[in-house]
Amino acid sequence: MKPTLDKDLDKLSLVEEASYHLSRGMMAPGLGLLFLIISALVASIFVIGQPGGMIVFAAVVIGAYMAMNIGAKDVANNVGPAVGAKAMPIAVALIIGAVCEVMGAVITGGNVVETISSGIINIKTIPDSSIFAWAMLSALITAALLVNLSNYLRAPISTTHTVVGGVAGAGTAAYGFGAVDWLSLGGIAMTWVATPFISAFFAILLLAFIKKFIIYRDDKIAAAQVWVPVLIGIMSGVFTAYLIWVGLHHLVIISFGTAILSGLAVGLLNWRLAIPLIARQSQGLENRNQSLRKLFQWPLILAAALMSFAHGANDVSNAIGPVVAIVRATQGVIVGETARAPQWVMLIGAFGLSCGILLFGPRLIRLVGEQITKLNPMRAFCVSVSTALTVLVASRFGMPVSTTHTAIGAVFGVGFFREWYTQNARRQLESGNGQSESGDDTENTSEVRRRYLVRRSHFMTIIAAWIITVPTSAALSAACYGIMYILFIRL
Repeated sequence: MKPTLDKDLDKLSLVEEASYHLSRGMMAPGLGLLFLIISALVASIFVIGQPGGMIVFAAVVIGAYMAMNIGAKDVANNVGPAVGAKAMPIAVALIIGAVCEVMGAVITGGNVVETISSGIINIKTIPDSSIFAWAMLSALITAALLVNLSNYLRAPISTTHTVVGGVAGAGTAAYGFGAVDWLSLGGIAMTWVATPFISAFFAILLLAFIKKFIIYRDDKIAAAQVWVPVLIGIMSGVFTAYLIWVGLHHLVIISFGTAILSGLAVGLLNWRLAIPLIARQSQGLENRNQSLRKLFQWPLILAAALMSFAHGANDVSNAIGPVVAIVRATQGVIVGETARAPQWVMLIGAFGLSCGILLFGPRLIRLVGEQITKLNPMRAFCVSVSTALTVLVASRFGMPVSTTHTAIGAVFGVGFFREWYTQNARRQLESGNGQSESGDDTENTSEVRRRYLVRRSHFMTIIAAWIITVPTSAALSAACYGIMYILFIRL
C-alpha cells in the first residue's frame, strides 16, 4: 500500500510542477495582454466621440503591441553586452533598460516620430484624411506582422526598415508614387548605409585608445586608474550636454554653449567621483588583462544605459509614428514646424518598449550573452558607446536608423580591428625573432582567419536583410491597403 501511495504522490508532485512551469510560461503573455487592454482603455478616453475613433483605437492597440515586440527584440542589443560580460545581473539590466527606454522615448523621441509620421508621406500629398489614415494603419499592421515573424525566425531584419518600407508602400498604393517624398526617403536610406560604418569607426578608435593607453601598458592597473575615470567623465558629460540641448528644447530655449558648459561640469564631477571608486575596485588586482574586466564594470553599465536611452529615442517612432499620423489625420491636424506628437501616444509607445523588455527580454539577453562571449567588457564597452552616440546623433536630426544594424556595424569594426591588430602584431613578432609562418604559428593564424571568416558570412546575411526588408515590407503593406480598400474604404 505504501509504495502505491508514494507513486501516486510523486505523480501529483509532477503535475503540480508542470502546472507551475506552465503558469510561469503564460505569465508574460498575460501581462502583455493586460498592457494592451490598458492601452486600449487610455485610447478610448482620448478618442471617444472623436471622428475616426475606431481606426485610432485599432492603431493604438497595434502600435502598443509592436512596441512590446520592438522592446523584446532589441533589448539584447542594448544590455546584452553588459550581461554577457558579467558586468551586471540580468534583473538589473532589465530594470536599467526599461527605465532608460522610457526616458529616451519621452524626452528626445519626438524628432524621429515626426519623420515617420509626416516625413515619408504627408497628409498634404494625400488630401483625403481617411485614405491617409488607412494607409498608415496598413503600414503599421504589416510592420507588426513582419517584426513578429522575424522574432520567430530569428531573422536579422530591422524594425526601422520594416516601418519605413511599409509607410512608403502603403502611400504609393493609396495615392501613387507622388505621395512619397522620395528625397526624404533617399536621405533615410543614406543614413542606413552610413551609420554602421560611422559606428564601426568610433568603435575602432575607442578600442585602439584602450589598447594603447591601458591594455598594453606595463602597469595595466595604474593606467586603468587614470583613464577609466576619464572615460566615465567624458561619457556622462557628452550625454548630459545632449540631454539638455536636445531633450529640453521643447520646454525651454537653451543655447548650445549652455548645454556644453553643463555637460562639462557634470563630466568633471563624475570624473572626480569615479577616481576613488576605481581605486577601490583595483585594490588587490593582479597586473593582467583579466583584472581589467572588473575595472570596466561601471563604464559598461553606463554604456548600456546610454544605449537603451538612444534606442528609446529612435525606435519608439517605429511603433507610434504611424499612430501619431493617424491621430492627426482623423482630427484634421496639419503638421507644422512646432507640432508635437500627442504625449499620451508617446507614453504608450515608451511603456510598450519597457513592457517588451521586462516580459520577454530575459531569454533574448541570455541568448546574446552566449553569442558574444568573445566580446570582453572592454570591447563591449566600445560597441555600446559608439552605437549609442551614432544613434543619438541620428535621432537629433530626426533620422530613423536601425539600432540593430548600427550595433552590428560596431561589432564588425571591433572584430576587423582585432583581426588586423593580431595579425600585424604576429608579423612583427615573427620578423623580430626571424621565424617563418610555420608549425603552430600557421595553425593559430589559420584559426584567427577562420573565426573571422564566419563573421564575414554573417555580414552577407545582414546585407541581404537590408536589401530584402524594405521592398518586402512595401509590397506587403500595399497589398494590405488593397485588402482594406476592398473591405472597408470602398464600401
